[in-house]
Amino acid sequence: MIKEALPRTRLDWRLCFVADSEAAAAEDVLALIGRAAAGGATLIQLRGKAWSDRQFLDLARRARELLRPAGIPLIINDRADIARAGGAAGVHLGQADLPVAAARDILGRRFLIGISAASPAQAREGEAAGADYLGVGPVFRTLSKEDAGAPLGLAAIRRIRSVTSLPILAIGGINAENAPSVICAGADGVAVISAITGAADPERETARIMGSIGRLGIKSRTTGRGVGRP
Repeated sequence: MIKEALPRTRLDWRLCFVADSEAAAAEDVLALIGRAAAGGATLIQLRGKAWSDRQFLDLARRARELLRPAGIPLIINDRADIARAGGAAGVHLGQADLPVAAARDILGRRFLIGISAASPAQAREGEAAGADYLGVGPVFRTLSKEDAGAPLGLAAIRRIRSVTSLPILAIGGINAENAPSVICAGADGVAVISAITGAADPERETARIMGSIGRLGIKSRTTGRGVGRP
């Protein structure tokens, strides 16, 4: 029996580690999630385009259990069904994925739904459809996603910030050096893949990114829905 998600009051958006099947093997992904959590990541997104459905679900459940003691929410990329069956906090959708309304039908009102937005128009559409947060990018050039498109730059963050009150997670080529500029442009947090996955010491690099953001003194944001069990 699938349990409904638990209520939430605040969510810390500052640093989301995107654990990607194309960047690491399955067991390495779990190890990386553990190191990122130990380094201070406040959210984890699991992206599994190279995994079978069963493998993805198994890894989602194992990641959830790994993160449970620290209370770190797990977001599943693309797959609302995996998010619900795996007991994740929610799902992140691209522009070509399920519409927000369809994902809400699967997940209910108490799970997070994020949607990618590369323009103010997409941001407005996502907010009107009932998304809980926006993923904006790629901000800078990235090699982590072949179809990511041209870099949007910091100006896009500012433009999107001006039309929405939703939390913004910026993604694409973000590291400890440029993360503060992304936050200052209006993002609530950053989503990172290669800077952590490719680091010699992922835990230390996660802590370094968190430190660069922490110096800005930003606080967690309250959102309007519940959050699934981490």
